[in-house]
Amino acid sequence: MGYSYADEAVANMKCSINVCPGENEARKIFHAVKHEGRIIVIDQVPADVCSECDDVLFNADTVRRIEDLLKQDRQPAATVPLYDFA
Repeated sequence: MGYSYADEAVANMKCSINVCPGENEARKIFHAVKHEGRIIVIDQVPADVCSECDDVLFNADTVRRIEDLLKQDRQPAATVPLYDFA
């Protein structure tokens, strides 16, 4: 399920959290965001994820693509139940 960046140096850098000894790994993840009162889940988002603490970083192109997806008025590929914790 892995993928590779054009710039491999970005994918294998130390975690951005100072006390964490982990290193970032290139992965594809689920990304959930609340947008205009709706919960949007985007699958297969490329990200750098820390091997120790699971901190997630997106590169600028990925952030722009997510923003573009949120601007579109598309039907979702699937829907899922949403539960309140309360």
